[in-house]
Amino acid sequence: MTPLVRPPALSSAGSGIDDRSREIFRRIVENYLAHGEPLGSRNISRILPMTLSPASVRNVMSDLEEAGLIYAPHVSAGRMPTERGLRFFVDAMLEIGDPSGDERAAIEAQVKAASGQPLEGVLAEASTMLSGLSRGAGVVLASKANARLKHVEFVPLDPARALVVLVGEDGQVENRILALPPGLPASALTEATNYLNARLQGRTLGELKSEIEARRDQIGGELDELTARLVEAGLAVSVEAGGARQLIVRGQANLLEDLNAAQDLERIRLLFADLETQKEVIELLSRAEGADGVRIFIGSENKLFSLSGSSLIAAPFRDSRQQIIGVVGIIGPTRLNYARIVPMVDYTARVVSDMMLKRDG
Repeated sequence: MTPLVRPPALSSAGSGIDDRSREIFRRIVENYLAHGEPLGSRNISRILPMTLSPASVRNVMSDLEEAGLIYAPHVSAGRMPTERGLRFFVDAMLEIGDPSGDERAAIEAQVKAASGQPLEGVLAEASTMLSGLSRGAGVVLASKANARLKHVEFVPLDPARALVVLVGEDGQVENRILALPPGLPASALTEATNYLNARLQGRTLGELKSEIEARRDQIGGELDELTARLVEAGLAVSVEAGGARQLIVRGQANLLEDLNAAQDLERIRLLFADLETQKEVIELLSRAEGADGVRIFIGSENKLFSLSGSSLIAAPFRDSRQQIIGVVGIIGPTRLNYARIVPMVDYTARVVSDMMLKRDG
């Protein structure tokens, strides 16, 4: 069973409904998720496993509407779930299994095929793959500071500045500009380079910075004061810049398929605007990093999707030390097929974690 992070307490509005009401509510939600359309009492009475007249169904629907779980989009129309209703369905009624054999094979094959690429390429491939399988937008969030280092070098630019060159084990190279302490001898750059490279051993920037800070007193005995300051300043500027969040989004065009009305097009336009605001997307995905499993964000529960009425399903992935280093997920309309996509996202996160274990091993 896929781990799904559920809130500790369900909505009091929905937790007390009886079995008959739950069955009617389930039919309304499943019809909405499949077709995006309201379902009327006459059609519900025909598909229920028990005998119930349309009038009796309407009475139950009235109670569900009063509880805030369903609503009528038009006068004399059927009913659709509200966002509150979708949240209750996901938290209390959603049955989750495993991805199909074909889906598992596709996920494994695509991530494996990209395993020889730099980490960014692997994550982009995972995002593209999720987008293709879900017909939503695939998203991946990772921290650049999580890349394991192969080499660090301080290169002089002028008397006041140096370039910190970071070479990752995956072959990626990044540069940082560092202000130099006044009076620093040229030999200090070479000495700082040698000192750090002797201690890298495949560590991340964050891990190396933590170790140097923990050994600050010892460093004072190994390096002169200015060189020790250079080592700490170089790591600090590297971590600050490298800690920037890397956001990858693929498959936005999928969200333009099967639009039924002008309001759908407007919703997608607003969602595209949301995705352009990377800061808020990153903030939302970061909330999923604290979860030991899949998290679901529905519509206006978060400010990012308050206008576009979209949903996000996301799960964290880990490195070889079992530390969470990023998130994979799917963004789409609130009528996503949650039962199918939740295990798909979870399985992708696990496959990416396994790939990270092999890369680091």
